[in-house]
Amino acid sequence: MDLTILYRGPLASCDYDCPYCPFAKRRDSPGQLRADRAALERFTGWARQQDGDRLSVLFTPWGEGLVRSWYRRALVELSHQRHIDRVAIQTNLSCRTDWLREADLDTVALWCTYHPGQTPYDRFLAKTRQLAELGVRFSVGVVGLPDHLDEARRLRAALPSEVYLWVNAAEGYRYTDDEAAQWATLDPLFPYSRHPHRSAGLPCRTGRSVISVDGDGTVRRCHFVRAELGNLYDGSYRRALMPRPCPLAVCDCHIGYVHLETLPLYDVFAGGVLERVPDATALRVTNGPPQVTR
Repeated sequence: MDLTILYRGPLASCDYDCPYCPFAKRRDSPGQLRADRAALERFTGWARQQDGDRLSVLFTPWGEGLVRSWYRRALVELSHQRHIDRVAIQTNLSCRTDWLREADLDTVALWCTYHPGQTPYDRFLAKTRQLAELGVRFSVGVVGLPDHLDEARRLRAALPSEVYLWVNAAEGYRYTDDEAAQWATLDPLFPYSRHPHRSAGLPCRTGRSVISVDGDGTVRRCHFVRAELGNLYDGSYRRALMPRPCPLAVCDCHIGYVHLETLPLYDVFAGGVLERVPDATALRVTNGPPQVTR
């Protein structure tokens, strides 16, 4: 079985204070951190044992995971498992990068977000250069707020051409066509993010070949549908894996709509769905999707 897992444990603390994030500067208690570590180590142990399957894993913590040693260790350990095709994490890149020397660079990858105002531009850019020097596979992106446009342009100009710069549409912000065109100049795939995608009744890979797992092992089809499919650790989820239409009206987050079968994003991101790295050929020929309305 080929299975993609989006793992999100109880970690909710972050070292940044982004005004658009509800978890900014949140602190987990020592007990909460111990619980998160135990949950992650349980998941990592389970993943190592699934050598009869092919797995891909994306860690999507509410907080910043890579400032915690157990997340760095999990990525290194899982990257060396022959049955794991990809292990990636969403990160603000505030952590050190030298630990990646211990990982299998053919398997590990990072989805990095630059948050202007939270970290000096030069420091963030230096981290991306360290990743490139190490040979780490990664993408870099920003939230498409008007105040971020100049910084995003500056970053795009400084990054190697082969590094994809993605732009997430800011939640609740309505872009004029001129504004959207400016962002699309930086990210040709921005039109996919600009509006939520109609998803009700449409086929989606989640619940069949993609699942969401929390710290207790509860399995759901994705982070945005609360219905439970079973538990990872007792294997009960396996009976529930099947094609199923999306029950929600719209899907407005990349880690959700990238799995919609009605969108061509598995072709666009061929080989890089989890870390948001598009196929270079597909990106060059992309003219953007048809206009999507709410």
